[in-house]
Amino acid sequence: MRLTFRRIAWLVVVLGPFVVQAQPDSLETGPRAGRVALVSGACTGITAGAWVALDQAWYDGYERIGLHSFNDGGEWLGMDKAGHMWSAYSGGRWGHAMLRWSGVDERRSTLLGGSMGFVFLTGVEMLDGYSSGWGFSWWDMAANTAGAGLFIGQQLGWKEQRIMMKLSAHHTPFAAERPTLLGTGGAERLLKDYNGQTIWLSSNLHAFGVGGERFPKWLNVAIGYGAENMVGGEPNAREETDAYGPRYAQVLLSVDVDLTRIRSKSSVVRTLLFLANSIKIPAPTLEFRGDRVLVHGFYF
Repeated sequence: MRLTFRRIAWLVVVLGPFVVQAQPDSLETGPRAGRVALVSGACTGITAGAWVALDQAWYDGYERIGLHSFNDGGEWLGMDKAGHMWSAYSGGRWGHAMLRWSGVDERRSTLLGGSMGFVFLTGVEMLDGYSSGWGFSWWDMAANTAGAGLFIGQQLGWKEQRIMMKLSAHHTPFAAERPTLLGTGGAERLLKDYNGQTIWLSSNLHAFGVGGERFPKWLNVAIGYGAENMVGGEPNAREETDAYGPRYAQVLLSVDVDLTRIRSKSSVVRTLLFLANSIKIPAPTLEFRGDRVLVHGFYF
């Protein structure tokens, strides 16, 4: 699937408004019919509406053909697949929170809500599969499954998320070379330009028994993956001849904060912290690029 983060934006539009209500002062002891109906109806309706809107907005200019697949496993050095994982994971985290707000028990909330991002992205993948401009990608589906599985597995096993998927992004000069593909405006470049995006696995130290009771319960260590010098899905002649050189992958090591472990009596504050916890905080970072190690005093 191309331009994964445009689809991520749609995922935020679909689920975001309901997550705002999904951090209550206390969880209900049983399902509340009104809330269950609200969440189920709204998510079903908005998701279906988003699929229709995407079909008209993104695929209308391409011929509709029979369902077909294509192999995009080598594109963008895997950054689009990492984005799929983050999308499926984040959608599952939000879906679980919404069902818990509705009073649904933990196991059903985990299995049903935790699959919400996967279901949404599967629908988009089917649209890709019937378009001559794209195709159904088994690599995308594997990434979607991994992201949803990371959330569901931890929630079933630990009843909490000890390892979270997070996103960070910054502007790069590569968007100017292919603005149609990598974005023109500020927000669009953050969504489209894979060169500036990093997908993180952020692990909570206290949850794994590091330190005693006085050790900060919110402190995480994060490992990130990124890639740069890309102006297309596949390598091209430009990358071998100009000043930038060939595309390369990056592994990053940084500190992070689990914002949901910061205590607050305000449900509004807890909701904002819950939503913001999908984003990696800016922090000092080590970057491993081939045989080089770079130090960033501030990286996002």
